[in-house]
Amino acid sequence: MRYSVAFWTILGKEIRRFTRIWPQTLLPPAITTALYFLIFGKLIGERIGLVHGVSYMDYIVPGIILMSVISHSYSNVVSSFYSTKFQHHIEELLVAPVPNYVILAGYVCGGIARGVLVGLVVAGISMLFTKIQVLHWDLVCVVFVLTATLFALAGFINAVFADSFDDISIIPNFVLTPLSYLGGVFYSVAMLPEVWQQVARANPILYMINAFRYGMIGVSDVPILLAFEMTAGVIALLIGLSLWLLHKGVGIKN
Repeated sequence: MRYSVAFWTILGKEIRRFTRIWPQTLLPPAITTALYFLIFGKLIGERIGLVHGVSYMDYIVPGIILMSVISHSYSNVVSSFYSTKFQHHIEELLVAPVPNYVILAGYVCGGIARGVLVGLVVAGISMLFTKIQVLHWDLVCVVFVLTATLFALAGFINAVFADSFDDISIIPNFVLTPLSYLGGVFYSVAMLPEVWQQVARANPILYMINAFRYGMIGVSDVPILLAFEMTAGVIALLIGLSLWLLHKGVGIKN
């Protein structure tokens, strides 16, 4: 591949960046996950009983794993690419003979790497509290990577438009976190009143979490095919938008 050196350089830099500061990037999700399983799974879950025929602890495991993938794939790209702008070494990328799609692929793959690594750490912690037998490994792996890809792309777009460090924290705090909690991580949408079920189905994270849950324990509130179509469609849209923003130099060349 003609631009493989450029791609692996960007990707290697991204992986070294988040692994070098592993106490900030890998340790916190492990501690947070243990608290989730202890409080919601053990203390509260034993009083809730079964959800769709499985224990409450088993029911929340897929959602908590995917929630960590979402937040860390997003935050890795948005913080890294904005830092590139803030420290003014984005100019080195722009003047280098590297196509925009290689730049985008390098940063997004860095976000995917962190999202997948954090997801594996959280999955390992979850095995201390439950003994889930994964039903569909292929489905689990595909949803894992597609979700990390989608939110890495979203983080890239956020970084392109960001003008300050406040701008890169608004979306995660006020959009991603509420949508993740309302995406059926801790409950089934079938438990909601009919009106709120329809509102919940407008949340794209609901489809990813349920597809991942179906792959792990065989339970879902939504059609799996629809979940894949929606996720793939959003990824295609975000790729097109990211490449257009890079081509026009929006937030970069002005």
